Amino acid sequence: MKKFHTWSVLIGVALLVLLIWSIGLDALWRDLTLLGWGLVPLVLIEGVADIFHTFGWRHCLSGIHRQLPFRRIFEIRMAGTSINYLTPTASLGGEVTKGALLSLHHQGAEAATAVIVGKLSYALAQLIFAVAGSVVILLGVDLPAGVWIAVLGGSSLLGAGIIGFLLVQKYGKLGTVVRWAVARKIGGKSLQNAAENITQVDQALKTFYREQPRDLPLSMLWHIVGLACGIGQSWYFLYLLTGRSSFLLAAGVWFLGSWLDLMSFAVPFHIGVLEATRVAVFNILGFQSALGLTFGVSLRIEQMFWAGVGLLIYFGLLAGQKKKEVLSGKMAAGEKP
Repeated sequence: MKKFHTWSVLIGVALLVLLIWSIGLDALWRDLTLLGWGLVPLVLIEGVADIFHTFGWRHCLSGIHRQLPFRRIFEIRMAGTSINYLTPTASLGGEVTKGALLSLHHQGAEAATAVIVGKLSYALAQLIFAVAGSVVILLGVDLPAGVWIAVLGGSSLLGAGIIGFLLVQKYGKLGTVVRWAVARKIGGKSLQNAAENITQVDQALKTFYREQPRDLPLSMLWHIVGLACGIGQSWYFLYLLTGRSSFLLAAGVWFLGSWLDLMSFAVPFHIGVLEATRVAVFNILGFQSALGLTFGVSLRIEQMFWAGVGLLIYFGLLAGQKKKEVLSGKMAAGEKP
């Protein structure tokens, strides 16, 4: 897996260099200069989207975690998102981080449930948003049959996988294979402990879907609102650099880009892929390649900024927890804090 990540990053960097070389560094620099301070609102719009996504994730929490203040949920989510972006772990490292930070407030299967349901909710929302939007936009664009086959075929396969993941969660079947192995005395004590833990998670998931049936749809709705903020980013970008824009064009840029992101979710950092897909989207919609590359680079800068913010939040949360542990130790020893 490490070799896959390494090669993916190297290929992505090579792709990015090739894009810049073929399109022209001068053209990219010219567009970025024209964008200027207009980049700031583009970055801030993503911050607004993160607030909506936090509302979405809040609906995935259960038990005592539902009582956490919104600010803390926002901080935990931002910290996890930054780890996802900054480490080549196929968006898993950040989810582990979220679960660990939630466990600082209350240990139990509910922390894992929040992460698992949250991952599913975002994936479903992104699939519905990207596919439905892309199909509507592409109906007005003359595209080869191969593009339609790719959009519909790839989306169907991905959708089937996500729906399967939903059913596995709803009926508490995550630990089926592990429990099967333990029943046949495979794996020893370590696997038995793992089976006990994952069984607790399965029970918590079943409880979530039974007692909070409306929360998954509500979570998805908030995520879709957050994803839709990108249409505003696209509109503003096109307005600044072309002097003309429309909701249809902006929506087309964002829907198609979101779908391509969905198809390339396993590529670490999306290096090169993010920029290349935006070039392809802008070409499909009749714009110059340089404009697509500039938009991709703008999104890269936005991601790096918020990843940095999330990382600072993460270190702040760890420092706060360490301070609490020190104070608790002093109090237990009868010392003054």
